[in-house]
Amino acid sequence: MVTNKEKLTALIITYNEMGYIEKCLDSVSFADEIIVVDSFSTDGTYEFLKSHPKVKVIQNPFENFTAQKSFALKQATNDWVLFLDADEIVSTSLQMEISETVSSDTEIAAFWFYRQFMFKNEKLNYSGWQTDKNYRLFRKSKASFSDCKIVHETLDVEGTSGILKEKLIHYCYKNHEDYKGKMLKYGRLKAIESFYREKKYSYAMMIAKTSWKFFNHYILRLGILDGKKGFIICHLNSLGVLERYRELKKLEQKNELAYYLVMP
Repeated sequence: MVTNKEKLTALIITYNEMGYIEKCLDSVSFADEIIVVDSFSTDGTYEFLKSHPKVKVIQNPFENFTAQKSFALKQATNDWVLFLDADEIVSTSLQMEISETVSSDTEIAAFWFYRQFMFKNEKLNYSGWQTDKNYRLFRKSKASFSDCKIVHETLDVEGTSGILKEKLIHYCYKNHEDYKGKMLKYGRLKAIESFYREKKYSYAMMIAKTSWKFFNHYILRLGILDGKKGFIICHLNSLGVLERYRELKKLEQKNELAYYLVMP
């Protein structure tokens, strides 16, 4: 039974998200406030957002995912926050569950959402995504993004966590080049993260980790049951691991070169 109507802010970060952001915004139209932080899109995303009657759009340079989401979180005027990626959609049933949760006087500080991964317009049932879940609904006063990660950011929660029943729809795979670009970008950011943690490049580790990623997702996590879609996703996910080690090697070489250049 709904006893109180607390207000909800929907937060989204974007960069060149035309083709995704339109449906995402439609799905969060029930929120009391919609704020989008755009990192200077070049495909018309910013212009579209600027003309949207329900959206407050702010441009902020992209440093990494954690920094950008932390910046976005500070813009919210309501305590309850629904944080989405631009390629995620809230179904009608999930909208109802979110609204009921926010207005229920719950003492739970944050909620996990399970996600349904979509390969174009088809469901991907396995390939490592069957247990995929993320924090998406939480109280701003009880949570913050940890600075220990710059990609696949972690939410630090003060209090208890819960899990919503309805799944969030995740349209991550638009086409091969788009998803490949995402995996390479994530790999490079993970390399920076590893570099600052003083993890060393290893050719043997690069081969082992890349191979394990594919084997784990395609065989152990049943990507093979997703057919061609599963093979493509598992291959591109492993490519992201390979890119992480390649970039880590480059960072180490640049660091060594800088060291020798400044030596007397």
